[in-house]
Amino acid sequence: MAETSTQDSAAYIPEDGTITMFTTNWCGYCRRLKSQLDSQGVGYREVNIEDVEGTAALVESLNNGNQTVPTVLFPDGSAATNPSAAEVRSRLGLQDAPTVG
Repeated sequence: MAETSTQDSAAYIPEDGTITMFTTNWCGYCRRLKSQLDSQGVGYREVNIEDVEGTAALVESLNNGNQTVPTVLFPDGSAATNPSAAEVRSRLGLQDAPTVG
């Protein structure tokens, strides 16, 4: 068994007003959330758990043993699994997204 160290979530705590989003290339939910956050101007750091050693284990530790993405880490150190863009904005204390009409 290869020795892999679990990354500490503290290394991925984002700056205020932004998030860290753990993703994979093939995840449709990840693409959707990124697209929504991009269109709403919400900043994020993307970390692909298939490319960054130890982050798959970190995501498992945040999700009761499951490698569920997107997993989002907030500035206060809390995490959410597959949150909506509205939940991300709310937890960051951002105003409601503008209505497109």
